Amino acid sequence: MKDLIAKRYVKALLDGRDLNSATAVYNDLKTISSAFKEEKFISIISSSEVANSSKVELIISFVENCSDELKNLIKLLGTKKRIDLIPDIVKVLEGQISRMNNTYTGVVYTNKELKAKYVSSIEDQFSKKFDVKLSLSQNVCDYDGIKVDIDSLGVEISFSKQRLKSQMINHILKAV
Repeated sequence: MKDLIAKRYVKALLDGRDLNSATAVYNDLKTISSAFKEEKFISIISSSEVANSSKVELIISFVENCSDELKNLIKLLGTKKRIDLIPDIVKVLEGQISRMNNTYTGVVYTNKELKAKYVSSIEDQFSKKFDVKLSLSQNVCDYDGIKVDIDSLGVEISFSKQRLKSQMINHILKAV
């Protein structure tokens, strides 16, 4: 639900903007969004004892030389009691700027560290396949296989050892 509301704000925010101004707004909102990682800040924002105007002033104070458009957006979010949507707006805005820029980021999940040349090889192959600029990072976790997730493109490709084993067993059982 929050994503749908955030998409509307981003659509209005990007209407008639070029890439540079959209990136500037994104960077300012990203700065504000980083405050949402602090529990004190969240408690202030969610408190009913703090006036909405004070919350708006606090948020605007995080950004030096805050543009009028950004001030108006934050004031609007404050009056509609949707300040907590800022991280969601940042996430949607990041995806839109990626589309405008034709540059995407993704994550490679494996259970052990891959060499940099393998990751760059995967980047090159996917860049050619989707005709985009792609940047991949690694996430070493307990995934038994390899998975490439490019969320903003809507692409997830995985190879799991467990899945391969189960498919082989099913194939052998069908043959028998």
